[in-house]
Amino acid sequence: MITFVLSLALTVSACQTGNDRDSSDETIEEHGIPFRDDGSLTISRNGNVYLSIRMEIADNDSLRARGMMERRSTPEDTGMLFIFDFEEDREFWMANTPLSLDLLFVNADSIVISIKKYLPPLSPQQVPSNGPARFVLEVIAGYSDTMGIIEGDKLSWTRGEQE
Repeated sequence: MITFVLSLALTVSACQTGNDRDSSDETIEEHGIPFRDDGSLTISRNGNVYLSIRMEIADNDSLRARGMMERRSTPEDTGMLFIFDFEEDREFWMANTPLSLDLLFVNADSIVISIKKYLPPLSPQQVPSNGPARFVLEVIAGYSDTMGIIEGDKLSWTRGEQE
């Protein structure tokens, strides 16, 4: 019930902000929302890094509520990392997200606990974490399979420009 109320509140909030349109909103509609390079993220297995991507960080209510909504494309080898203040069971949805995505739910120790693959775009269906998660990484659908990401892999990241 709480999840439903939160989802409804976020949806209403998103609808309300959509009414205040300016020329930058028209540019977003025409070209999509650009990728914001907030840092780098690596994925390792058995202590060995096997993958590095650029990422956007969603670490406040506004950025987490927007997520990858209204994105029509994303650069190759990028993702969006959602950072929450604490670990708990999480639910995400694909409403207003025209891209098909993979979601990696990650616990407080930065270990991937579950992966939801090839999620249908624009779906209001709730996608559960299947366990307490503090972080969620969104990548383009199929990326987990293509790169061999599995449950038990470990994430680490750095904010800022790649050196």
